[in-house]
Amino acid sequence: MIVTTARPTGHPGYSETLPRKPESAATARRLLCSSLSVWGLDDLADDGAVIVSELVTNAVQHARRESIRVTIERPGEGRVRLGVVDFSKRQPERRNPDSEDERGRGLALVDELAADWGTELLPWGKRVWAELHGKEEG
Repeated sequence: MIVTTARPTGHPGYSETLPRKPESAATARRLLCSSLSVWGLDDLADDGAVIVSELVTNAVQHARRESIRVTIERPGEGRVRLGVVDFSKRQPERRNPDSEDERGRGLALVDELAADWGTELLPWGKRVWAELHGKEEG
């Protein structure tokens, strides 16, 4: 008999490889909500949904290849780290759009909602990540 138990924090997290298509943002939101529910961190769902949608949308628009990878990890008791891995080394740029601009607000939203965010270069591309802190983390 094999018995497995999930650790309350740290790895393993949740991840999924998705097609580099706009519809993948909805799948990423569902994965996030499921993960947060398992961890009892539903209070992070609204901000997390906006953040993961923006990160996926950026990867869909700017990455190369046919797929992206969404990762959701719990590095601490009330902390969640969202990541989107793609095959482009091009760094995301936060813009300051005018009120009439229809695009370019994504990373400003991420910056506003996340406790922290950044980019990790990988040998084949990059991971853009954002971290959320629950009420007990501050």
